[in-house]
Parts: sequence; structure tokens; C-alpha cells
Amino acid sequence: MNKLLEFGKKFMFYARVLSGYEERRIRNFRLQLEQRVQQAQAKKAAINKVPEQIILSEVRRMVEEMQALNKKLEETEVAIEEYFKPLDKEAEFLMKMQLQGEEKTSEMMMKALQEQAMRRQAEAEKSTSVHQTENVETNQKEPETLVTTCIGEEEKTLKDNMH
Repeated sequence: MNKLLEFGKKFMFYARVLSGYEERRIRNFRLQLEQRVQQAQAKKAAINKVPEQIILSEVRRMVEEMQALNKKLEETEVAIEEYFKPLDKEAEFLMKMQLQGEEKTSEMMMKALQEQAMRRQAEAEKSTSVHQTENVETNQKEPETLVTTCIGEEEKTLKDNMH
């Protein structure tokens, strides 16, 4: 009976091969295998892309966080500037007042120095003019002393010239 079954199986196989059924079945099987291989490769590529996508999404998230942080920093910077504007204006006003005060004091000092220099110059002119008048007076007294007294002329003239 086994032989009969084997003979029947072989006969059916030959009938299928001759009719083309087995060939279609083999092609179909090969197509299914190719499709499975392609699906497996697609899954493998998808799995390989997942880390890339995860990394890219992580990078995008970090960039967005950094942009949000930069925006917050700019907003706080603007808020700080707005907060300190009145203080800056006051400081600027105080600095201007201080500079004006310093300018006034420097102008007053310059005027005082100029006045002092003018006084010294006037005193110097007075002393030179007084000295010149003394020299003129002594020069006028010399001839009188020569005429009036002859004794000790040289001593008196020396004394007068010294003064």
C-alpha cells in the first residue's frame, strides 16, 4: 500500500508539472519569499532609520528649547532695560549736574588764576616803575649833593647808588 501511495504521489506530481500547476506554485512561492525578503529589508531599514529619526527629533527638540531660551533671555533683557531706564536717566542727569558743577568750579579757578596773574603782573609793573622812579630820583639828587658838599662825595654817591 505504501508503494501505491508513493506511486500516486509521483503520478500527481508529474500531472501537476505537466499541467504547469507546480511551476505556478513554485513561482508563487518564490514571489512570496521575495516579498517577505523585501518586507524584512524594509523593516530593517526602518529600524535602522529609527535611531536617526530619534536623534533628529532629539536635535530638533533641543534646538527648539534653545530658541525658546534665547527668546526668554531677550525678553528678560528688555524687561531689565525697561526697569533700569528711570535709574539710567537719573544717573545721566546727576552726571550732567556734576559735570556742570565741575565746569563752573574750573571756570572759577581759571578766573581766579587769571586775576592773580594780573595782580602779580600789576605788582611787578608797580615795583619796576617804583624802582625806576627811585633810580631817577637818586640820579637827580646826585648832582645836588655834588654841588653842596665836596667832602665825601664818593662815599655818598656810592651809598646812593647802592640803594
